[in-house]
Amino acid sequence: MSLTYLAQEAQEITGGGYGAIGYGLAAIGPGIGVGIVVGKAIEGIARQPELAGQIRTNMFLGIAFTEALALIGLVAGFIF
Repeated sequence: MSLTYLAQEAQEITGGGYGAIGYGLAAIGPGIGVGIVVGKAIEGIARQPELAGQIRTNMFLGIAFTEALALIGLVAGFIF
């Protein structure tokens, strides 16, 4: 076996780094989304402190759904 053949096989197995680039790009959206969700929650709590519990609960739900996009991007990076 030649060295170039082994390099080509290694590139096919690892995906040539495209999975890492894809996940990096996929993480940009959820990062921005979490920032917006938390920022708006802080604004809401500052405006109406008596609703802090409800706002915080909704904030965590929003973060969870937004982070699900990052996990989907991670899985897609491994699949493709």
